[in-house]
Amino acid sequence: MTKGSLTIGRLAQSCEVSVETVRYYQRLGLIEEPAKPSEGFRVYPDDTISRLAFIKRAQQLGFTLSEITELLEMEQGSCEDVRSRAEQKRAQVNAHIRDLTALRDTLDGLIDRCNTDTAAKGCPIIESLTQTDNMQES
Repeated sequence: MTKGSLTIGRLAQSCEVSVETVRYYQRLGLIEEPAKPSEGFRVYPDDTISRLAFIKRAQQLGFTLSEITELLEMEQGSCEDVRSRAEQKRAQVNAHIRDLTALRDTLDGLIDRCNTDTAAKGCPIIESLTQTDNMQES
């Protein structure tokens, strides 16, 4: 790609996102929208590719776009602040893993009950899900 030829379409293609994603990130302020020239197309600086790569990697780590905005605002700040955000995200991930593990264990128990309770009239899973005494208040 030649310098100065990074149009929105080429930017999106090189970062494996849609043009609409690029526009959305611009509206959120995650990336800057270049000025529109009097003729031709907007041209994005080459470092926009790095910015989009950062956003995608942060999303893969579970950061929301709002959290990514905060991380980008800390870009010139202290590593300690960024580390603190990463530690908070790790704690959230760990809590989510605990919740998913409990959910898996519950489903395993229901499946085992279905496999072992062959004398039941109905399906033990359906019966368990319809019991009102197991409901917790929200």
